[in-house]
Amino acid sequence: MKATTHRYIIGDSFKKLQMEDDTVDLVITSPPYPMIEMWDHIWESEESSITKHIANNRGKQAWQAMHEILDQSWSEAFRVLKPGGYACINIGDATRTLDGRFQIYPNHSRIIQGCQDVGFDFLPSIIWRKPTNAPNKYMGSGMLPAGAYVTLEHEHILIMRKGERRVFAKAEKERRSESALFWEERNLWYSDLWTGIRGTQQRLNISALRKRSASYPIDLPYRLMMMYSVAGDMVLDPFGGVGTTSLAALATGRNSISIDVDDKLVSASQKIPTKRDTKDKLNLLLTNRLRDHMAYVNKKDMLFFRYRNQPLGIPVKTMQEKYLNIYMIKSISRADETVAAKYRKIKPTEIKECLSIDITE
Repeated sequence: MKATTHRYIIGDSFKKLQMEDDTVDLVITSPPYPMIEMWDHIWESEESSITKHIANNRGKQAWQAMHEILDQSWSEAFRVLKPGGYACINIGDATRTLDGRFQIYPNHSRIIQGCQDVGFDFLPSIIWRKPTNAPNKYMGSGMLPAGAYVTLEHEHILIMRKGERRVFAKAEKERRSESALFWEERNLWYSDLWTGIRGTQQRLNISALRKRSASYPIDLPYRLMMMYSVAGDMVLDPFGGVGTTSLAALATGRNSISIDVDDKLVSASQKIPTKRDTKDKLNLLLTNRLRDHMAYVNKKDMLFFRYRNQPLGIPVKTMQEKYLNIYMIKSISRADETVAAKYRKIKPTEIKECLSIDITE
């Protein structure tokens, strides 16, 4: 794996995408959440009846109209995905009070319905728990019965697939072997409950734009790419925001296309990869991956690890990890709407530094 490209496009993903059928290996995205007030203007610009529904306190009708707009996005995602490709959709449910009536709008269940209607198979999904330490995090009147509401502290990561499992051609099998997960990564990531995201990795984005776009932290698309694609694949984010999915693609050696209707967000997403410290921060994700594995190794009896990884020379648990490899980003350059990255093999000195860590307590 020597190079990847990353395109940033201004476009409306509620409408037909200017892309060929069966050209994308993985879709990772988080759309505007229906019935979250900060995004009302997006839905109202697409369908005027939504303004009237909200003004007249018709929440259910407004919510349904928003999802009918989103249905086109899921139809397009299905069309551009290759057979066997996955779509991973991060979505939160919404709570809102209209005409004095508080209720939840279950966005995740409506998206499952919309994706199944266009042909996706719905697979076991992930609950992403995002707890808050605020002392007043509960909703409602507090201590009195029948007056408070369960705190909403999680979002959903819905996993869909287009048709049957992907069949890897002979030429792809080497890339697949190099893209293997460590044993402990597999056990942690393929859980239906994610409870921790390392906050330091979120500093890659511009804070004001992150708040405006409500983008997820880089760990989320990073994990999903490692789980549902291989190095060299094409990843699409039809609601690209500030380009967090593309940053994860840069780190994992995937190609990417990021689409957003907001030209300011697209402009920002194009600039972030070529910032002075971006390459170093993305490479830190990769060296930390190796460090985390060696920390795991140091906690175990060496008899637990039956194999030795050939490219990195480190102990691994299973034969499928023997050819796992880590490529560092050598350079990132930009030309118009496209960012290009080149990669290099991890240096022996970098491996040695990770091998020498002491995690004894």
